[in-house]
Amino acid sequence: MADKCDLCLLGLIILSSLLTGISGVKDHVFISSGENVRLSCNNALSDCKSTTWNYNRFRHSAGVALIAGGIKNKDTERHERLSLESDCSLNIKNVTEEDYGFYKCRQYVNGQKQGPDADVFLHVLHVSVSLTSSSSSSSSSQTEISPGRSVTLSCQLYSYTVYSCDDRVSSGRFELLWVNQAGVDLKTDSRYQILSSSDQYHCIITLTTTLLNEDNNREWRCQLTHRNQLETSVRYTVKYSDPQIQEKLKSV
Repeated sequence: MADKCDLCLLGLIILSSLLTGISGVKDHVFISSGENVRLSCNNALSDCKSTTWNYNRFRHSAGVALIAGGIKNKDTERHERLSLESDCSLNIKNVTEEDYGFYKCRQYVNGQKQGPDADVFLHVLHVSVSLTSSSSSSSSSQTEISPGRSVTLSCQLYSYTVYSCDDRVSSGRFELLWVNQAGVDLKTDSRYQILSSSDQYHCIITLTTTLLNEDNNREWRCQLTHRNQLETSVRYTVKYSDPQIQEKLKSV
């Protein structure tokens, strides 16, 4: 019986190694917009001249070659933000929400594919801001951040996946939260309106509140957890734009 169990265990190990060889290395990378990111090429050979990095934003769409034969494709809009490290990893500077998607590192020697692919799924967290005024008389300064204005912060997670955002949230894969500087969920404060929405490629959570005098320099943070682990976050700090308001608040 022990010999049979050992054989079964050996079979599972062999099967696991075969499946890994077929599917290659898969990695999920979470980053906030504006940051720099490094995507590992775990199948690299000794010379990056064999390395090709391909990119897809949507499934079933035509891929784009970012790196071919270790050389950047200068026909891509973001080629200036890309660089290849000595270990063939791909660097992306100043990540934007447009950079999310599926990246594939593949090796070619004499035109022949070598080994399994290294697949990287890049997820990007991005926050945008919109302002309205609670006073009809302040239409001349719609861009100013000041007390009395209603501010809406929209936090969006951009992902390449076959699963809808609702599926990912309900399964516990992803969770988006707005929290304060102490890390307390702002859903517990009636002052804030927190709403969630989604489509196939975006998870969205918005925070809406009316700014108070004491909100100057206040920080709110949108954070992303993946399988209950904090992956990345984006901070928004209120800065009142009117110098007179700044001086008035200092004297309070």
